Amino acid sequence: MNVVNLSDCPFVPWRNGGGRTRELLAWPTARDWLVRVSVAEIEADGPFSPFTGIDRCFAVLEGAGVELALPAGVVQLGPESDALAFAGEDAPACHLLAGPTRDLNLMARRDAGRITMQREPRTRTAALWRGLFANDTLWWTDDPSRPLPSRGSGWWLTLENR
Repeated sequence: MNVVNLSDCPFVPWRNGGGRTRELLAWPTARDWLVRVSVAEIEADGPFSPFTGIDRCFAVLEGAGVELALPAGVVQLGPESDALAFAGEDAPACHLLAGPTRDLNLMARRDAGRITMQREPRTRTAALWRGLFANDTLWWTDDPSRPLPSRGSGWWLTLENR
């Protein structure tokens, strides 16, 4: 198991200046990724950056939440909401509901496979890659001496073959 601590990942400002992100994973490389996992801090209203050919999953971890204007309509998301999947080229306008948020983003190149994000595994499927992001400290039942550190919310991230 490879553990990545959020605090070890440097902040990178967004291209549009509306927030900053910490990249937890860019695979196979940061420059030419097929899969990317990051935690963003949205500090101001504004559009998401477009990512043509990319599928995205987005979940609010902290803060009151966001309102996203997508082609299919406006969606409000808060920390208790299920993750939202959408096409990267849709680049929704984002409105903060009551101040900054911290958000989990999973992105994958559309031709690399199908991505999902869920709070806990609902079904067991064969997957090429599976990961876990913990917003609070998690303890493994088989080894209580090795917690998964916080900031490193119980989200499963999966990439499956198309």
